[in-house]
Amino acid sequence: MVFMRFRPRLIFSSLPRYISKPRTPPAATLAAAAAARRRHHTTAVATSMAATSEDALRRALAERQAAVDAQAEVVRALKAGGGASKADVDAAVEALKALKVEAGAAARRLQQAVGAGAGAAAREELRQTVVNTLERKLFYIPSFKIYRGVAGLYDYGPPGCRVKANVLSFWRQLLYIKDYGMCGLQHFVLEENMLEVDCPCVTPEIVLKASGHVEKFTDLMVKDEKTGTCYRADHLLKDFCKEKLEKDLTLPQEKADEFKRVLAILDDLSAEQLGAKIKEYGIVAPDTKNPLSDPYPFNLMFQTSIGPTGLSVGYMRPETAQGIFVNFKDLYYHNGQKLPFAAAQIGQAFRNEISPRQGLLRVREFTLAEIEHFVDPEDKSHPKFVDVADLEFLMFPRELQLSGESAKLMKLGDAVSKGTVNNETLGYFIGRVYLFLARLGIDKGRLRFRQHLPNEMAHYAADCWDAEIECSYGWIECVGIADRSAYDLRAHSEKSGVPLVAHEKFSKPREVEKLVIVPSKKDLGLAFKGSQKMVLEALEAMSEKEALEMKAALETKGETSFKVCTLGEDVVITKKMVSISMEKKLEHQRVFTPSVIEPSFGIGRIIYCLFEHSFYTRPSKSEEEQLNVFRFPPLVAPIKCTVFPLVKNQEFDDAAKVIAKALTTAGISHIIDTTAISIGRRYARTDEIGVPFAVTVDSTTNVTIRERDSKEQIRVDITEVASVVKQLTEGQSTWADVSAKYPAHVGPQGDQE
Repeated sequence: MVFMRFRPRLIFSSLPRYISKPRTPPAATLAAAAAARRRHHTTAVATSMAATSEDALRRALAERQAAVDAQAEVVRALKAGGGASKADVDAAVEALKALKVEAGAAARRLQQAVGAGAGAAAREELRQTVVNTLERKLFYIPSFKIYRGVAGLYDYGPPGCRVKANVLSFWRQLLYIKDYGMCGLQHFVLEENMLEVDCPCVTPEIVLKASGHVEKFTDLMVKDEKTGTCYRADHLLKDFCKEKLEKDLTLPQEKADEFKRVLAILDDLSAEQLGAKIKEYGIVAPDTKNPLSDPYPFNLMFQTSIGPTGLSVGYMRPETAQGIFVNFKDLYYHNGQKLPFAAAQIGQAFRNEISPRQGLLRVREFTLAEIEHFVDPEDKSHPKFVDVADLEFLMFPRELQLSGESAKLMKLGDAVSKGTVNNETLGYFIGRVYLFLARLGIDKGRLRFRQHLPNEMAHYAADCWDAEIECSYGWIECVGIADRSAYDLRAHSEKSGVPLVAHEKFSKPREVEKLVIVPSKKDLGLAFKGSQKMVLEALEAMSEKEALEMKAALETKGETSFKVCTLGEDVVITKKMVSISMEKKLEHQRVFTPSVIEPSFGIGRIIYCLFEHSFYTRPSKSEEEQLNVFRFPPLVAPIKCTVFPLVKNQEFDDAAKVIAKALTTAGISHIIDTTAISIGRRYARTDEIGVPFAVTVDSTTNVTIRERDSKEQIRVDITEVASVVKQLTEGQSTWADVSAKYPAHVGPQGDQE
């Protein structure tokens, strides 16, 4: 053990010498101290080379701190004994100082590894700068600000509305035929022809009972026992463990491992287990330090009543997907009764978060853009998967997560062929999501696709991946791409009595052997009581292989153990609880419940991450201040172009109006700034809201066009301005293209920021 190597060499060998032989000659004492430091330094270097992980760094710091503590005891003993010479004391003090330096270095290495210290401060500083800029420029602000606001509710201002509208407009282009180049990766032709719907936000209770939201859409909550303030129980435990790991650098390795285990299984903890951990760690209300109540479930849906009687219960929808599922029958007919097909919806969703935080990342009302792609469960291939198969990006499959490794670059085609991604259709949408986010301006190096771990997966799901974007808050789930199998349509079929099924007609009748699973609700109810529904759903969702294995076990043993994921435990199934058989039938058509592949986009989260990824600062020309810049791609920039008369001059103003009229005709959003401030200040003002191009009118015949990030300028005839800007903003030409075509301009009106 490394710890035991340190102490005998430095402390236990020196402590008896200093105490029992206080009059050791100074030279010998100095030599001993120097030898101790050399031995300690040698071990420190070796440990430093080996300490590549957080655990190793934490152990190394513990060893150095133990050495410091023990050497401090030596110094105190020498000073208290009175018999040691000044040289002896000085040598011991020097040895202590050297050990403290090495302990400090080990602490800094650990801080860097866990993201504490300077790194955390830098992230916090970036976040505050970005948020302050966004609020000052009115991208978004807290709602009802004059009444001190309401947590989790935000208003988008004019530039924020334009960014959001541009993101949603581009998302809609994914629904219909659109041809464009994707960030130089490849020419990507989208021909989905999805069916867009717009459903009400208010949803009857029966719909959300069928989907499981009424029963299961809950978070565990605790209350301040004196003030009544509410907190999410898992967030308090998570924050406590993370703070200990990041800030308590002297944490014993055993305790650090325990906190990591708690974080890993946090989603699996029951109310009782969560409450026990909160009490064990002495976690109290963050604001008042008062004791907390035991955790209890809180449903996150906003409840309302439909109609004046109050008898018809409804909820504000927590997602947009249910409106698509309940309309499946009509959409299937509208599509000519053909599969596959996809329906999509953009709309508001509502979740009554217990303690919303993190700005736009966790709010109570937000915009979702969801696609439900219905497919034959026996054929999840996709004809256009080949278009995305060669894409390579960061993927984080469950195997890497469970082994403690990091996300790795993978080719999407390899991930599907090896079974890492369950099927081609799921893989196709993962590729589409990657291209969409990259084109918006998300940094590809801070974008990864993380596969859900087994404890995160619903029992009915075939495979689930999240597009996670790294920002100052860490890795944030922004898009979920899930193969939800046939669960949703089956649930609504059972509750409504309307079969939500698809048909495959055979040219000739076929004799088929069908698996028939018939659970006995009566026997399951007697055995499992309140858990009956979860056991029944798990039985009905069995694959053919699982069902036949259960059938064989029941026939030989009369009972078998069965894992129910939603319960998180194994149950015993007896022969009378379920009937499993294979029956032969002559069929003219196949009737089946389609599976659904669901990409679900959190638009607010994507936009916030885009804000951070697009933000940077650069020095003014005088280098006396730092200027804020958003490097939005033209695709999402709130304003595409500004028009600046160089000086207050009627001829220049008239020329600017001509240019503005041409830009309006071309459909390019723009603003004219005729204020008397310097042209450099006007550039800086529009850079701060991410305007990519600026037209400076310094002549009545030709003008300059400036590119925001390079600050380069070209000179263009006034009649060509609108067409050049249109080509740039629509991606038909790059800045390099137009720079090669038109002369560069370097003149007295250059950037004066």
